[in-house]
Amino acid sequence: MSHPSSEFSSSVHRGPSGTTVARFALGLLTCVSILAVAVIARAHEIPNDVRVQAYVRPLGERLQLLVRVPLAAMTEVDYPRRGAGYMDLASIDAALRQAAMLWLADNIEIYEGEVRLQAPRLREVRVSLPSDRSFASYAEALSHVTGPPLPATMDLLWNQQFLDVLFEYSITSERANFAIYPRLMRLGQRVVTAVVFLPPGGASRAFELHGDSGIVRLDPRWFEAARRFVELGFQHILDGTDHLLFLLCVVIPFRRLAPLIVIATSFTVAHSFTLIASALGYGPDVLWFPPLIELLIAMSIVYMALENIVGSSIERRWIITFAFGLVHGFAFSFALRETLQFAGSHLLTALVAFNVGVELGQLAVIVLLVPALNMLFRFVPERIGTIILSALVAHTAWHWMTERWDTLRQFPRPTLDAAFYVSAMRWLLAIVLLGTVLWMANIMLRRTTWLETRVSSSRGPTGD
Repeated sequence: MSHPSSEFSSSVHRGPSGTTVARFALGLLTCVSILAVAVIARAHEIPNDVRVQAYVRPLGERLQLLVRVPLAAMTEVDYPRRGAGYMDLASIDAALRQAAMLWLADNIEIYEGEVRLQAPRLREVRVSLPSDRSFASYAEALSHVTGPPLPATMDLLWNQQFLDVLFEYSITSERANFAIYPRLMRLGQRVVTAVVFLPPGGASRAFELHGDSGIVRLDPRWFEAARRFVELGFQHILDGTDHLLFLLCVVIPFRRLAPLIVIATSFTVAHSFTLIASALGYGPDVLWFPPLIELLIAMSIVYMALENIVGSSIERRWIITFAFGLVHGFAFSFALRETLQFAGSHLLTALVAFNVGVELGQLAVIVLLVPALNMLFRFVPERIGTIILSALVAHTAWHWMTERWDTLRQFPRPTLDAAFYVSAMRWLLAIVLLGTVLWMANIMLRRTTWLETRVSSSRGPTGD
């Protein structure tokens, strides 16, 4: 008679073990989970490029905000579906309102003066086709959003449509100083928000905001525009490696206040001229011009570094700095192209403020460089230190110059037509006038230096 335990043992060895079955089930469950996560992640994938359109219009004691955003950017809302995954337009209103409040109302801040407005009322919400062009103007957009919705029988996939929304905010005055902060960065990898402000009785203002723009004044006062552009000019100097290396080359041989003031003033006057002229539309508007300016900036750094190595004088340096300042001014104007939209009606104020910011940034760099170089030259002979530092700068700028030359060569050569010659003659005349002023200033500087030398020599070594 066999023992029961032996029969049980033999049956276990004959069939698949419990451990093996458990491992197989666990592996199968893991694979299914991974596939499910991958499908969900793909369904809720953040779009690469998202463009949001918005109109802001104050009317009496209310402010209207019209917004259009791709539905594909709103991945955390469950839209009711029917059939083969189409949107159920007959019962989608609640989901659309949830999406509008979650993604837009909670993330778009509107300010009246310095006070943020309370949460808006959601007046209307609509699904729109990708072929709809009603947001080309405020009137068409408002008529479309407040008009009849799409027929409920249409077969639409949710991630191919637009969401159009009309919000209303309570305000105290339609002529207040309004501002907007669209915190919509999580809608996509790269988010561009196009905002059109329609003030009462005034011309509309258009803004194109990239990523996190911060608080944007829709109709800034002159001092608000000035403050913003002073900050932009200051940051531009600190963020521009090529401008910092140029300043380093300026400071290395002249670490005294008097010559640095002369050199910095000549550079400021020069770049102010070309910056303002270019920003006002008098600069060449061709594709090859910005790469040419970038190339010339690299060449200016190489020249200044080599001049430091062979030796320079204050008379020659301030003239060269003036000439290169004209080139750097064009580069400053390129940096202003996207930001001039924040100037409102204070264009000239913004340009002057940006120049002030650039100058403050240069002074801050000079104030830091002078004691740092003086400290360095206590441990390294000045001539050797000047050669080593200038050679390192020249080496870096030389690589920039070759790279930028390769970039410039990819652009077609300019067309020598009447417009080209007119523009060239205009700038040639301006350069001749500036050269004349520069020549006269140099004569006055030499005469002043000569007189100071004569007076000093006539007094004798004791000053009697």
